[in-house]
Amino acid sequence: MKIGFIGLGNLGTAIATRLKQVGENVLTYNRTKQTAIDKGFDVVDTPKELLKTCNVIFMCLFDSPAVDNVFNMENGLLCDELKGKTIIDLSTHHYEEVLKFHELCEKAGAKYLENPVFGSVAPALSGALTLVSSGKPEVFEEVEPLLEKLGKEIFFLEKQGSATKMKLINNLCLGSFMATIAECTSLAEACSIPKEEALNILGVGGGSSLVLNGKKQKLINEDFSAHFSNDAINKDLHLLQDLAYTLKRPLYSAAIPKELFSKMKMRGEGKEDFSSIYKLFKGE
Repeated sequence: MKIGFIGLGNLGTAIATRLKQVGENVLTYNRTKQTAIDKGFDVVDTPKELLKTCNVIFMCLFDSPAVDNVFNMENGLLCDELKGKTIIDLSTHHYEEVLKFHELCEKAGAKYLENPVFGSVAPALSGALTLVSSGKPEVFEEVEPLLEKLGKEIFFLEKQGSATKMKLINNLCLGSFMATIAECTSLAEACSIPKEEALNILGVGGGSSLVLNGKKQKLINEDFSAHFSNDAINKDLHLLQDLAYTLKRPLYSAAIPKELFSKMKMRGEGKEDFSSIYKLFKGE
């Protein structure tokens, strides 16, 4: 049986490629069909066509409106053929909108697993992502062997919406760390300390982190081709602020990083990797 996959952005492409590498027969739908063809994937014309041959369908889309569109568009997933199928949704949602997709699939007789991923292109290609799932325990247990092909660490939080909230909380660390590392790097250079040496020292000092390890070479080479974009982290930090507002809680450390990434969007650099925030501190 084929595995369906919807959404071939940077992360989606890496995950779908990983599934192929471990022997899964992957059939894709992408908004731009030629993109899927150019990347070497078998592709169908509509989401509905995936349901003919795929019992499990992954979605890896930018946001909740994009997922809603895939369900409700003409020849979308929301049809009679959805009954009995399993949707594994890797997208990072609005914490309230994701609840609608749980409900939608349940009413359609389908299974839905909310399953945002922690990590970007490199860990996705090596099967070293962190996965956090929410939904019915029996659905999680059924697809866990498939998730193990993608993730090194897998967590299950049963309450609907919990995985999405945890992803947003995690991305507070991610965005804040990236902004701090970028500023430290620029400040070291202003002190005539070579950038690579500064990053080596930070890597065994206060800057030691998965973020520094993952973005060190990008900062050295100033190669800001996107693994995780400024647009994406900006969106996630905005959703996190919405969550804090709903909880009637202040959120001190998210505000400045979010606005720094907003500045990158305003400069027309939203599609770049979020490590390119370094350019703001460097004065470019």
